[in-house]
Amino acid sequence: MTTLVYPQLASGALSQFPIHKTRRTRTVTNRAPDGSTIKLADAAGVTTEWNLTYADLSDEEAATLQAFFAAAEGTLNGFTFLDPAGNLLAWSGQLGDEVWQKGPLLSATGGATDPRGGTGAWTIVNSGTAGQSIMQTLAAPGAYQYCLTAYVRADVATSAQMSIGTIRREYSVTPSWSRIAMQSSQDAEATSMRFGIEVNAMGVVEVFGIQVEAQPWPSGYKRTSRGGVYENAHMREDVLAIAKTGVNRHSCSVNILHANHL
Repeated sequence: MTTLVYPQLASGALSQFPIHKTRRTRTVTNRAPDGSTIKLADAAGVTTEWNLTYADLSDEEAATLQAFFAAAEGTLNGFTFLDPAGNLLAWSGQLGDEVWQKGPLLSATGGATDPRGGTGAWTIVNSGTAGQSIMQTLAAPGAYQYCLTAYVRADVATSAQMSIGTIRREYSVTPSWSRIAMQSSQDAEATSMRFGIEVNAMGVVEVFGIQVEAQPWPSGYKRTSRGGVYENAHMREDVLAIAKTGVNRHSCSVNILHANHL
């Protein structure tokens, strides 16, 4: 069965500004007989909502949104939604987390000084005689346009490769912090994508602020715990009102909901 995916605009962006995003959490409180209380976060109770407002959509873009809404059958069917206001990667500031897939001869050590003056950078060491990568695989569609970015530096000038799916590009890494960026789209039939950085043989590179966005160009870095890929999101309404505002011009508002318990 083909996974339904919320469409990008012709520009490669997922939405227009302003974007309104609301995240609600729930805390479970248990009161003991002695009057004390225990509070625990209820992960199943988390809901996230987006309000996306569109103006000056082309005939083709409006038709694409209408076709998507029809395929979702309003609120009935779930779909994959990539957060237009977020970083798609999970644990972007914790490169030692198990969500990151590392080469067997690659190590990642935290606590290095980052370009913002903190200690959020990671030292990536490749002790092998061939390139080694640190990557994440996301349940994201191949047809999207993506932008992968990271801040990098090395005591000794070197190079590193960034990869989006099967596409790889090489970038210079100098002793000064710089932000490298890669844009690409892939096979339209792909239902998952890999994003990562490869360090050369016997290389040492410091990395900070790895980010993936579903758009052609980068925005400011957003540190994450949960990534920005929301599977089984739903429309909030059973009606999509698209207004024609001129020749080849349309406007509408779309409300999307993701609930962890659904």
